Amino acid sequence: MDKQRPIYLIRKKVSHVGHHGGAWKVAYADFVTAMMALFIVLWLMNASEHVRKAVAGYFNDPQGKSNETGTDRAGSSESLPLTKDNISQLKERLQKSIQDQADLKKLADQIEMTVTPEGLRIELLESKDGTFFESGGTELSASGRSILAMVAGELKKLPNKLSIEGHTDSKAYAQESTYGNWELSVDRANSARRSMQEMGIRQNQVAQVRGYADQRLRVAADPLDPSNRRISLIVQFATVDAAPVEASLPATVSKFAQSTASP
Repeated sequence: MDKQRPIYLIRKKVSHVGHHGGAWKVAYADFVTAMMALFIVLWLMNASEHVRKAVAGYFNDPQGKSNETGTDRAGSSESLPLTKDNISQLKERLQKSIQDQADLKKLADQIEMTVTPEGLRIELLESKDGTFFESGGTELSASGRSILAMVAGELKKLPNKLSIEGHTDSKAYAQESTYGNWELSVDRANSARRSMQEMGIRQNQVAQVRGYADQRLRVAADPLDPSNRRISLIVQFATVDAAPVEASLPATVSKFAQSTASP
């Protein structure tokens, strides 16, 4: 009789590796966030006052809706510093303000704005009738004060330093006079400075007041041309301390600031 072969059942126990989940990712993300916050605090401790205020304003208003600078609540009321990258924006704002005001629009031909290696130069050019100053005088006219009020309204928002220059033509005073074009150019520049500070320019914002008499003629071919008599306002380019916050942030800190602003 044939014996039936036994049937053996072999059961394999397969152990499946359990799913660990993403808890470790959350913990790691929290650690990285904490480290980035620490780096920001350490960086801010050595940053200038302007930078600290601007960073605070950025986190309170990251979209910059209030002042286009993210500085409405905890930050500063100042705009971003004037640099070679954004100088055209200030120039356009000033030109628009002149065109929007009827009393200033008629003086547009006597206001020149040029970009120089030093910064934005704004020049108020005299006419033969004495638009901004009476002939030989140092007191600003109503037109001069109106122009400076408009300019001061924009420049007082900036952390940038200002230089103010006075220039004259080559018409000489009487020989016996002890007061000449050198004194006149300085006095007119100081008159513009006082007026702008009354209109909101900070005391420490004016870095220099200079008088050049007739040594830097605008129209050299005609030393008596009325436009040689002028006041020049120079908005100096920002220094390192006043650089835009975003540009001065380390790359990692900048990316972190952007990520926290995302919904």
